[in-house]
Amino acid sequence: MKFEVTILGSSSATPIYNRNPTSQVLNINERLYLVDCGEGTQQQMLRFDVRASRIDHIFISHLHGDHYLGLVGLLSSLHLNGRKKPLKLFGPPQLMEIIDLQFKYSETTLQYAIEFFPVDAARSQVIVVNEDVTVETIPLDHRIPCTGFLFREKKRLRKLLKDELERLQVPVEFFTSLKKGADYTDLEGKVYKNDILTIDSDTPKTYAYCSDTLFNEQYFGQINNADLLYHEATFLHNMVDRANETHHTTALQAAQIALKVNAKRLLIGHFSARYKTLDELLEEAQSVFPNTGLAIEGRTFVV
Repeated sequence: MKFEVTILGSSSATPIYNRNPTSQVLNINERLYLVDCGEGTQQQMLRFDVRASRIDHIFISHLHGDHYLGLVGLLSSLHLNGRKKPLKLFGPPQLMEIIDLQFKYSETTLQYAIEFFPVDAARSQVIVVNEDVTVETIPLDHRIPCTGFLFREKKRLRKLLKDELERLQVPVEFFTSLKKGADYTDLEGKVYKNDILTIDSDTPKTYAYCSDTLFNEQYFGQINNADLLYHEATFLHNMVDRANETHHTTALQAAQIALKVNAKRLLIGHFSARYKTLDELLEEAQSVFPNTGLAIEGRTFVV
């Protein structure tokens, strides 16, 4: 099953040089999920060949502009391009008030429904459950209410061993029950155990998106053992006082978190505009957690 994330924006408060404000799109089994929608996200979608019409779920972590100011424009474009199917939107309770006000004064009536799900930043909630994935919120420690999002792949059915099935001439009508773990009994009454006809599916993977936050162990347990952890790393650690003042994290701290939670890989992003190049941030994180990469715009990372 496809499970990958494409970076659309990796800057912090302001766009700078070749970096746009925060946005990412996940492709999970060919369903697209947009996470945050900073200014310029639509342009980035066009640039990196992400079809907005395929997005049915949008998640907004908090109401600082670099995480949602591109949203109204995106919703408007979907309307102008003839979208009819509903769109599910998850975010702070006040987000819908902002959207309604924008459309009220532009006298815009959308042709499609927005199904809005307000998020409580004080506690973890499971907000999406479908056949591919569950999504739960991660309460973070920022200057205003803020959540991350944990995408957890659903366990798939067992995989059929086709050569063995052909050898035993197992009828096709038994395949579904075999995938669900049943044994097979042939016409002569001989029982074949499931584990000789199938193998277990891959271990479900997880992607943890940790938006703006202080270094705070309150959310570490929830992201434990993440296959891919995205964590903000706004500053180098020589600016840790500034990070604490603005409720952000340093590259060194992001790496320490990845180490503590036993993450398999770390992506750092949300870089301050003060950094024209990102080499120092990467080196600082890799000094603690070697398997660290940069959330470079346009790159796709397989979970």
